[in-house]
Amino acid sequence: MRLAPSLLPLALCLALSTAYAGDAPPQQREQSSLLALSTAPSEAALHATIAKLVSFGTRHTLSDTKSDKRGIGAARRWVKSQFEDISKACGGCIEVVTPSQMFTGKRVPQSTEVMDVVAIKRGKGDPKRVIVMTGHLDSRVTDVMNATSDAPGANDDASGVAALMEAARLLSKEDNDATLVFAALSGEEQGLYGGKVLADYAVAQGWNVQADLNNDIVGNSHGLNGVLDNTTVRIFSEGTKTNETPEQAKYRAYHGGEVDSPSRNVARYMEQIASTYLPDLRVHMVYRTDRYSRGGDQVPFLEAGYPGVRVTEGHEDYTRQHQDLRTEKGIKYGDTIDGVDFRYLARVTALNTVTMAALSRAPAPPSGVSIEGALASDTTVHWKKVPGAAGYIVHWRDTTAPQWQYSRAVGDSDQAVIKDVVIDDWFFGVSAVSADGYESPVVFPGDAGSFERSPAPKSP
Repeated sequence: MRLAPSLLPLALCLALSTAYAGDAPPQQREQSSLLALSTAPSEAALHATIAKLVSFGTRHTLSDTKSDKRGIGAARRWVKSQFEDISKACGGCIEVVTPSQMFTGKRVPQSTEVMDVVAIKRGKGDPKRVIVMTGHLDSRVTDVMNATSDAPGANDDASGVAALMEAARLLSKEDNDATLVFAALSGEEQGLYGGKVLADYAVAQGWNVQADLNNDIVGNSHGLNGVLDNTTVRIFSEGTKTNETPEQAKYRAYHGGEVDSPSRNVARYMEQIASTYLPDLRVHMVYRTDRYSRGGDQVPFLEAGYPGVRVTEGHEDYTRQHQDLRTEKGIKYGDTIDGVDFRYLARVTALNTVTMAALSRAPAPPSGVSIEGALASDTTVHWKKVPGAAGYIVHWRDTTAPQWQYSRAVGDSDQAVIKDVVIDDWFFGVSAVSADGYESPVVFPGDAGSFERSPAPKSP
């Protein structure tokens, strides 16, 4: 939360109040179109999508690919047809592609094609900058190798696929400067293979992926311990980059950045989106890449050097995940559609939809961010200008604060001096803002916070 000027230290108030004469520089502001999107997702549409996906019996990665009624192949073709229908309704604004690779591994004993179904809505102004929303289409039961038993996968992860399909439907009617990608992935349960297929495709296409919003298990509001919470969603984000080099790690360990990867600042961005546009949904930021000893399809994006977060429900019920359909001692096991809270799923869908719209209309995050101020009472922040930005905002916070606390709009410049704010005591960052008030995520200085794709780790 950004503090009101009355709550700032006196020196900071003076710095902010005397910084400019004349026209005020562009600042982030609330957008009526985003407010409209915050209530737009349809519970009925989400229910219809999940019901259809459940009807395929199993969507196991190793299941039937030829049948029109059962298995992963039928599910993929149906999702593709739905994306194509959305595209027809918007005059062909969406391209549908199906990238795939062959895999063999511990959970894929025979070479198997893993195919993703991907809807691409090109940006009008900055098409190489890409915001991705993912969910995995495949499902499983207790035995991860069982490809024949019914595995409804209503929440894990038909809920994520339903959310991205509804977001695609809504955003197909909206303007976007950056490209939007909605991807139903396969192979997650067998080894995050679908995430790798899409991350590799992004690299091959030369995409500048600003964020992957991976939605995995987002439709349940009842916890295993009986808690009922339909107002909390967790956002998991890595603290330091997965492929950080030893040299970068050494610099970061001394200068900071352990909690300021671009993924972490995407999570902060989503928390601010929820605070502004979805007051009935609280983002619980979790400082981990994923749940303890578990993973999701954002991980291959991180490995490829792209920012990514995992979006998941606030409280999980493990009796409904990776379970054979059965009842034991009065407990119903299995991931069936009656375990999905559709109002809750609609709110999580809204969070993703509004975030993607806001990111796609804002300028790209600034690059080349650096700071200086050792042995000084002021801090100087530098950055490179980005297309579409009418101004920039410098942010700073206490080093133990989870959110950016203070900010100063500095206009169309590539540097700013923050008077009487000592570099030793604060973390700093910069965001870009458009003339109409759309703001990018905050960028922490140096390699640790850069949104530019990280280089692949060097071979030993």
